[in-house]
Amino acid sequence: MKRVYIVPHSHWDREWYMPFEQHHMRLIELIDNLIKLFKTDPEYKYFHLDGQTIILDDYLQVRPENREIIQNLINQGKLQIGPFYILQDAFLTSSESNARDMLIGHRDSKSWGKHMVHVGYFPDTFGNMGQAPQMLKQVGLDTAMFGRGVKPTGFSNSTSPEDKFSTEFSEMKWVGPDNSSVLGILFANWYDNGKEIPTDPIKAKAFWDKKLTDAEKSASTDDLLFLNGSDHEPVQMDLSKAIRTANELYPDIEFIHGNYDMYIEQLKKDLPKKIDEIDGELTSQETNGWTTLANTASNRIYLKQWNTKVSKQLENIAEPLATIASQKTDFEYPHDQLRYAWKWLMQNHPHDSICACSVDDVADEMITRFKKSNQVGKFVADAALNKIKGQLNTNKIPHNLGEIPFTVFNTGTSNKTGTVIAEIPIKKIKFNPNKDSSEKIYQALKNENTPKYTVYDDQNKTIPAEVLDSKVKFNFDLPKDKFRRAYIEKVIHVKILMENMKPVSWKTFKLVPLNIDSKVLQKNSMIHDGILENEFLAIKFSKNGTLSVTDKQTGHLFKDQLCYEDTGDLGNEYVYRAPKNSRPIFSSDFPNKIVIKENNSFVGKVEIKVKMRIPVSMNKKLKEEQEEHLDYRLRTAQRSGRFTDFTIQTEVTLEKGSRRIGIRTSFDNNSMDHRVRALFSTGLQTKEHYADSIFEVVKRPNSVSDKWKNPENPQHTHSFVNVHDKKVGVTISNFGLNEYEVDNTGKQIAITLLRSIGEMGDWGYFPTPGAQCLGQSVVDLGIAFHGSNEESRLQTFHDAFAAQVPFTIIKDEWNDGKIETSGCFVNVPSKEIKITAIKLQEDGNNVITRQYNLTNHESHKGFVIGGYVPYKSNILEKQFDRETANLKLQPYEIHTSVWRKK
Repeated sequence: MKRVYIVPHSHWDREWYMPFEQHHMRLIELIDNLIKLFKTDPEYKYFHLDGQTIILDDYLQVRPENREIIQNLINQGKLQIGPFYILQDAFLTSSESNARDMLIGHRDSKSWGKHMVHVGYFPDTFGNMGQAPQMLKQVGLDTAMFGRGVKPTGFSNSTSPEDKFSTEFSEMKWVGPDNSSVLGILFANWYDNGKEIPTDPIKAKAFWDKKLTDAEKSASTDDLLFLNGSDHEPVQMDLSKAIRTANELYPDIEFIHGNYDMYIEQLKKDLPKKIDEIDGELTSQETNGWTTLANTASNRIYLKQWNTKVSKQLENIAEPLATIASQKTDFEYPHDQLRYAWKWLMQNHPHDSICACSVDDVADEMITRFKKSNQVGKFVADAALNKIKGQLNTNKIPHNLGEIPFTVFNTGTSNKTGTVIAEIPIKKIKFNPNKDSSEKIYQALKNENTPKYTVYDDQNKTIPAEVLDSKVKFNFDLPKDKFRRAYIEKVIHVKILMENMKPVSWKTFKLVPLNIDSKVLQKNSMIHDGILENEFLAIKFSKNGTLSVTDKQTGHLFKDQLCYEDTGDLGNEYVYRAPKNSRPIFSSDFPNKIVIKENNSFVGKVEIKVKMRIPVSMNKKLKEEQEEHLDYRLRTAQRSGRFTDFTIQTEVTLEKGSRRIGIRTSFDNNSMDHRVRALFSTGLQTKEHYADSIFEVVKRPNSVSDKWKNPENPQHTHSFVNVHDKKVGVTISNFGLNEYEVDNTGKQIAITLLRSIGEMGDWGYFPTPGAQCLGQSVVDLGIAFHGSNEESRLQTFHDAFAAQVPFTIIKDEWNDGKIETSGCFVNVPSKEIKITAIKLQEDGNNVITRQYNLTNHESHKGFVIGGYVPYKSNILEKQFDRETANLKLQPYEIHTSVWRKK
C-alpha cells in the first residue's frame, strides 16, 4: 500500500516582500490559529515550525502569556521544532555562522524538551554548501531535505515536468568532500506540493490524481511526501477533513497526517539498496544557469560588508579576547552577551535577508541589527581588554622618563603583516562639566607643544613608525563602582609596521619622546622611478591605469592587473542581466592621474584616479518592462543615451614584509541600473580554480554545463579566489565582496564591486530604489602571487584571512602583572589548517577551538595551547576522548577540540 505523508508547515521568511513586522504580525495570527486548531480538532496532530527555533521567540515576544501553551504542545510533539536557530543562506554566511546556527538551534531546541526534528532542513537555501553532510553528521543528523541545487527552480518557486535534475529519484546519497554522507531528499515538486488540499470529493479527486502522478515520477519508494503549506501560508483549518476525504477516495492508499521523523523512518526501511550519489556543493550547475540565484552575492554590497565586519568582530576579536582574559585573569566569560550578539547577527542571515532580495525596509532594519550585534561585540572586547591591560607586566620594560606603553593584538588566527594606526593619549585632564571650563582645558592642551616621538618594542629596539598628527578631544571613563568621569585628552596617531605577527598574539611597545632618546628612524622610500616595491613584489603603473607586477620570488611578470568594467543591468536583486548587444565600458579607455600618497621605509601608497563616462541609467523602457513584470530574460531595454561622470579612486598599498598588495577603491555612484567589476588578468590557462567556501577551499570548474544558457557564471566566495597552474598562481582577496567570476580559460578573475538595480524581482513588481546603491562606496581588495609549492599558495590564503581582521590596540599603564608583555595564546606552526573559533564551551568553561583542513591531503593539526590538554569534540561541543597534540586532520576535515587546563 502506498503511504502519503502530509506534513503541515508554513515556510516562514521573517522578512521579504514586506518588512519584518508585517510578516511578524501574520506569524502571530498563524500560531494563534494553530493553538485554536490543536484545541478544537483532536485529529490535527502535527505542525512543522520550518526548522527554525526563532519562530518561538518571535511569537512569544508578542504573546508571552502563551508560553505554557507552547511548551505543552511541544511536549506532546504537536509543534515540531528545530534543529536550527534560523534558516540561513549557506554561502553568504561565514563558516562559524553556519556552525553557530546549528549549535544555538540545538541548544534552544533542547531547552524546550526532547521533540527536536532530526532533519537538516534547507527548503529554500540558494544552493547548498559541500560541507553540509559532515556538519550534519557532527550534530547527530543523517538526513538533509532541500529544494534547490540539483534541479532548476524558477521564480515564484515554480518547477515543471520538463525540468531535469542530477539524480534519478528525489532520494539520493549526498557525499561531502571528506566522504561524510547523508540521505538527501529533494523537494522535487517544491515544498508546497500539498497546500490547500480540497475537502470536496470531486475537487479532491482532481487534485490528488495530478499530485500523486507528479510525486510518483521522482519517488524511489511508495512513501510519498506532501507539504501542506507554502511561503507564509496560513494554517489549513480543515486539513483533517481533507485527509478523511482522501482516504475515502483512495482505499488502496494510506493518507497520514505525519511529520518528517515519521516519514524518514519509513522511507529508510523502503529505500532501494542503491540510489544515486551526488557530491559536494549543490548549486544547480547542471541547469540552464538562470536560476542559481548566485547574483544575490553582489546586490546591496554594503550589507555584505557589514556582515563580514560583524562576523569578524564576534569570531576573531570579541571571542578570542574574552577567552584570553578568562584564562589569564578573573574575567568572567560573557556567554549570554555573546549569544545575544550572535542571535542579532544571525537574524540577518536568512536567504531573503543576507541575499538582499527583499524590499528596502528590510535592508534598513538589517543595518540596525548589524549595529546592535557589533556594539555588543565591541563591548565584550573592550571589557576583556581592560582586564588584560590591568594584568600586563609592563613594569619589566625599562621606563623612567615619560614613556607611554601600548599593546597591539593580532586576534586573527593567521599570521598578519601590516601597518596599524594607534591612537595614544599623551595627556588628559579630568573635569566636572558643571564646574570646570572645558573650553579653557581644550585650548590649553591644543596650544601645548607636542613632543616628537619614536617607538620601541619591549626588547628596547626601535621599530618602523611614523607619528601622523595630534588631536584634542573629549572622552570619558565609566568606572564599575563610581559615576562617570569626563576628561579632555590630547592624543597622537602613530603608524607602525607589524611584521609577520603570529596568530592570537600580542606585543607591547613604548612611545618614547625624542628629547629623551635622540635616535630617529631613517626615512627610506619604497617608491623609486615610478616603481613601488618591497622585498617580494615590484609594481609598475601602466599608462592605462592598470598594474604590472613582478613576483620577485618566481620572477614571473603579471600584466594588466586591475581594470574596471562597467555594464548595464536590466535584471533584479536575484539575477544580473546585461542588455542585448551592449558592450562593456573599461577604465583603461579613459585618462588617469597617478599620485604618490605615502612613501617611506615601511609603506608605499599610490592613488590612481580615473574619470569614466557611463550611461545615467537604462532607458525608460526598463521601467515599463518592470511594471509589466516581464521576465528579465525577455526584456529589450537598452542603456540610456545620456552619460555622466563615474570617478574611481584607487589606493594601491604595499607594505614592507608583505606578499599582498592592498587595494582600496572608492567611487560616488550617481548612475543606476549597472554593474561595476574589477578585472584581474592571471595570464594562465587552467580548467579549474579555487575559492574560500564554508569550512573548505573548494575546487570549481571554470567551464559550465552544456545545458547552461546564462552568459554569466557567477560564484560565491568569502575571503579569496585563486587561479594557479603548475608554476605560479594569483590569489584575489576581498572584504565583503562575495561574488566573482573566472572565465572559461582561467585567464581572468572578475570581482563585483557594485550592482545597482531597481526592483526586487520574483513573483511580483516590488520597486527597490535603495538597491541602486547611490552615493559613496568604499571597497577593499588585495592581490597576492605564489610559486609552485603548496606552502606559498597557502600563505596567500592566510594573507587573505588576515586582511579581514584588523589589529586591536590598547593604551597600557605601567604596572606589575601576571601576563607577559609579548605572548601567543595559540601556537600555530602549520599553514595547512585554518582555525575558525577560539571561545569557551557553550555550557562550560573549557576552551573550544574549531579548525579545518585547507588541503586535500592528510594534515597535522599542528597547534597547541600551552598548559592545556585537548579532547576530541564536535560542533555541539560535547567532550569525547583525549587526543594528542600532533593529531592528523583528514582531507577537508572539520575538527573541534575541547581544551582543559592541566
